Amino acid sequence: MITSKLHELYLKSNGVSTDTRKITKNSIFFSLKGKNFDGNEYALEALNNGAKYAVIDNKNLNNPNFIKVNNVLESLQKLSLFHRTKLINTIFIAITGSNGKTTTKELVHSVLSQKYKAKSTHGNLNNHIGVPLTLLNIKEDTDFAVVEMGANHIGEIKFLTNLIKPDLGYITNFGKAHLEGFGGFEGVIKGKSELYDWLLENKKPILINTNDKIQSDYINSKSITFGLNNNSKYIFKKDDSENFVLLNYNNIKIKSNLIGDYNLNNIGAAVSLGLHFKLDIKSIKKAIQNYTPNNNRSQLLNIKDKKIILDAYNANPTSMQLAIESFIKLSGKKILILGDMFELGLYTKEEHLKLIKQLEKINIKTYFVGKEFYKLKKQSNMFSFFKTKKDVTTKISKNRIREKNILIKGSRGMKMETILDYIK
Repeated sequence: MITSKLHELYLKSNGVSTDTRKITKNSIFFSLKGKNFDGNEYALEALNNGAKYAVIDNKNLNNPNFIKVNNVLESLQKLSLFHRTKLINTIFIAITGSNGKTTTKELVHSVLSQKYKAKSTHGNLNNHIGVPLTLLNIKEDTDFAVVEMGANHIGEIKFLTNLIKPDLGYITNFGKAHLEGFGGFEGVIKGKSELYDWLLENKKPILINTNDKIQSDYINSKSITFGLNNNSKYIFKKDDSENFVLLNYNNIKIKSNLIGDYNLNNIGAAVSLGLHFKLDIKSIKKAIQNYTPNNNRSQLLNIKDKKIILDAYNANPTSMQLAIESFIKLSGKKILILGDMFELGLYTKEEHLKLIKQLEKINIKTYFVGKEFYKLKKQSNMFSFFKTKKDVTTKISKNRIREKNILIKGSRGMKMETILDYIK
């Protein structure tokens, strides 16, 4: 009962807020808890900052505009699910995967927006809080909602999928990401596949990249397939004539502003969904060509005479390998500046050492940055190891990088983009 009444108030409001510093006037504030804070303590501040109501679970607090519930987070999730069930005219597309899900989500949104009213996950609000906020941002007149799902343990995708109730889904890939939470690569496959399991159970279509052998078991009569294989519904050809990813469909070249061969599949997924939903190829091409990456994802930057690929939003063993394989194809002298990979748990030493040994075979100049790489310093005398970013920036400041091509990559916590300030 509380959910339906709360939904009535939500429909009359200007949406929901979870941060008192970013209150939307006449919104409903949800007093969420974190490791180091209790949102209940800020409920009154939220009202003073313009919120119409504050949802709290501290029964000792009193105010006419407080809405008391047993659990604020659960109430937010239940409200988003209730709201989702009312959006019967909106087509929901759910996207997850180890790498490339945010870029794919943005590309799909860009394509669909050429013809339809589309909304998508803002930034990377893709978890148990972000997905409910995304759902509550969808209005009845929205044609398509492209929702990104992130996860770091088994069961999370299943939970989020049950909130979204997608009409179609896509897994970008299965990679060695969040190995600590998933318990290994097999756990990653099982966890991400919870999306496909739900779609099959509910007889919904799945977008499948036929280049990915792991996903082939999920192909059925409802599948929408794409890839470089002739047995795909949408067949693409790769074009290596430029540094930016270039895709060929039916002899039509679709140029992007993305760097790295791994983005070929991200673009292919967006083009395929555009074609599936009856967009003409000219509109799709325009959408892809107008999309520019940001937030340190596969960005090509030019600093004086240097070409820098900044891919520092995140990193895991799979994305590192793909980025390196693409980078080494560039002509001219090259250097890698690679930061630690996080959330690998028991696989931390093994995966960092694998990367070092892989690069020994390639024999490319590399700066390894971070305590995990630094622990393995004695394992190789071919590269430079730096315990902290300050150590590597000091080196760069004193000894100017002369290589023309630079790849900077590392996990988000490393904030590798700050190294740009020292490159001359």
